[in-house]
Amino acid sequence: MGRVSREKSVQSIPTDAGEARITWLPATTGARPRLVLAVSHGAGGGIEARDLKALAAALPGQGVTVALVEQPWRVAGKKVAPAPKTLDTGWRGLWPALAEPGLPVVAGGRSAGARVACRTATELGAAAVLALSFPLHPPGRPEKSRADELLGAGVPTLVVQGGNDPFGRPEEFPPGPYELAEVPYGDHGFAVPKKSGLSEEQTMGILTEAVSGWLMSLG
Repeated sequence: MGRVSREKSVQSIPTDAGEARITWLPATTGARPRLVLAVSHGAGGGIEARDLKALAAALPGQGVTVALVEQPWRVAGKKVAPAPKTLDTGWRGLWPALAEPGLPVVAGGRSAGARVACRTATELGAAAVLALSFPLHPPGRPEKSRADELLGAGVPTLVVQGGNDPFGRPEEFPPGPYELAEVPYGDHGFAVPKKSGLSEEQTMGILTEAVSGWLMSLG
């Protein structure tokens, strides 16, 4: 049976990597929800990141159920993320719960979470991938490219990247089967300098509009 609650809820999920957690922000429109957007955090932060909070606030009113995913290492209170293989294990263990409402699931995340979504999208049957602040390479190490993960997602993909992201500026991304939206002046966390003339509200508006328009295009 699909999830019918319209109230925020928190669900603990056992995985082979430990206990994970999903915070559900259900679609609030009168019509049946269109899809689930599942987004996870990066290697150095949690679901309180400004971009994840902005999406969780904006999208439920547009018929999108947002699932904020906390990986087991974060639930356990650890400060450092484990190896990519372990992150993928945790994500795989969560997937049945994300698919349980019976809606198409867009796999997403910021930074390390975006890499996980790309690596597992085809295997898990994701409808699409949302990659926020995709870490194309370590700062100052463009030769250590992770472009193969992005290019191998195998499903419709949107990258939302800060214009000054040290992990990869928009112009550094290679051509490929994905769309890219830029948040002007944004760093890896989408913070912008005061001299940019943009407020955080404006910056998050650019981000949420890009994501909302792309989600609508998925049908």
